[in-house]
Amino acid sequence: MFGRRRKRNADRGDAGAAVEPTAEEAPDEEEVRRVKLEPAPRPDGPWDLSEVSKPGEGRVDLGGLFVPGVSGMELRVEVAGDAIVAATVVVKDSAIQLQAFAAPKREGIWGEVREEIAGGITQQGGVINEIEGPLGWELRAQVPVQLPDGKRGMQVVRFVGVDGPRWFLRGVISGQGAVKPEAAGLLEQIFKDTVVVRGDDPMAPRDPITLKLPEDAQMVPDGVKKEQAPAEEGAPVSRFAGGLDKLRRGPEITEVR
Repeated sequence: MFGRRRKRNADRGDAGAAVEPTAEEAPDEEEVRRVKLEPAPRPDGPWDLSEVSKPGEGRVDLGGLFVPGVSGMELRVEVAGDAIVAATVVVKDSAIQLQAFAAPKREGIWGEVREEIAGGITQQGGVINEIEGPLGWELRAQVPVQLPDGKRGMQVVRFVGVDGPRWFLRGVISGQGAVKPEAAGLLEQIFKDTVVVRGDDPMAPRDPITLKLPEDAQMVPDGVKKEQAPAEEGAPVSRFAGGLDKLRRGPEITEVR
């Protein structure tokens, strides 16, 4: 999740009159230009519910998201309190976490969110590169993590995002799809083919769009192997588990010496 950006207000004198900001306090023109943009066109997705006639075809219905289903994938959900707020698709040795948020009607927030994510990671000692990738502007990060043996390591992660009509969809790619972006084509296609269901209820900008489990979902507790889970004829290939950080350690995590 991400925090709210603090607005810059002009200092006021004793009489209450506004004082013109100094050059150091004035918002940078390039910053304003990047973070106050209207949502860009999305000719290749992700899609709004109003743009897809049959969102349930080939997708898993999670309420706030319709997530594309692919052969052999594993689907995990993240719970915050009593609400499901994110879904992660795991395909072989790569994964993409999907999370949708409410957004202003005429203002995209991805530029602002990128700055906040980058600032948080660099404060932790991580490394950030902002590039224009296959899904638009994204962050490619090396995030400090603690390895199972207690040593310090770095995990390679990609943060992608797209602004839609009154919503924002964020994706976090990890595993080989982050280490070798050229191998992330399937994850990127899953992100682009996701359908967001914003709904008509009033929501504050950045509030997460809650998800739900499909009626036929089989819950598999963490630590239970897939082959140990009860299987029924006709059951979906996806499985649902409670955690998002249960991937085995792979080459995307390296020890810092």
